[in-house]
Amino acid sequence: MTGLDLASSDARLVVSAIDGGRIASFVVAGDELLETEGFGPIAWGSYPMVPFAGRIRDGRFRFDGRDQQLPLTMPPNAIHGTGYDRPWDIVDETTIAIDLGPTWPYAGRAVQRFELTDDQLTVSLTLEAEERMPGSIGWHPWFRRWLAGTAVAPTPRSSPVDLTFAADAMYERDPEGLPTGRLVPQPPGPWDDCFTGVHADPRLVWPGRVELVLSSSCDHWVVYDQRDHAVCVEPQTAPPDFVNQPDPHVVEPGEPLVATMTWRWRTLRAG
Repeated sequence: MTGLDLASSDARLVVSAIDGGRIASFVVAGDELLETEGFGPIAWGSYPMVPFAGRIRDGRFRFDGRDQQLPLTMPPNAIHGTGYDRPWDIVDETTIAIDLGPTWPYAGRAVQRFELTDDQLTVSLTLEAEERMPGSIGWHPWFRRWLAGTAVAPTPRSSPVDLTFAADAMYERDPEGLPTGRLVPQPPGPWDDCFTGVHADPRLVWPGRVELVLSSSCDHWVVYDQRDHAVCVEPQTAPPDFVNQPDPHVVEPGEPLVATMTWRWRTLRAG
């Protein structure tokens, strides 16, 4: 058994435990909503980011008086944690888990749980610390810009997805693309940016096919919509490079960091 396979009346969810604990496929009413393949582990499916979300500048940070150096998984930076490219263990039919691995300097564990109903998917991600550590978590979904059905039930190419997204503020980026710590007003897209103060749940609409509304307990969102084939709308608990920002969140033993992400959908086909 290499993952989880859940189905409801209108949807099917496939989680690949061996491919970084990611949602490898999410089909609603015959339409595959996610990119199901990509260059390396970074650019497909919907994968968890733990124990840090986004990039860490030069893979370096200082915590509790100690300097740490992480592998530069996207040189010149570290990116997206230590779980998205390693196999997870299957705990039960809805749960997978993983240790934080040898490249993270603190011992701990991550757990993901999945619940699928007729019109909603809820995913929870828990970061459990065995020793005091900085922590941020989230997810990185790659949604298809164009829908073309599935291999089983091909359909004509649809209109491109329409993203509705509004926030109070965006993190200003420096020349290296990392947050300066200053907040600025949200500019027009396209974006490769982190936002806070989101006004309403982000919404993706593939005209005539599917509407998908995203919600999360996370208070930060990264939107990356600069690719022709995909749109990424990523809930996370802190901005990129959070460990080098003032007062990064600390996870203590017995006090896990927990986040949830929910996708709600309705089909838009006539008849």
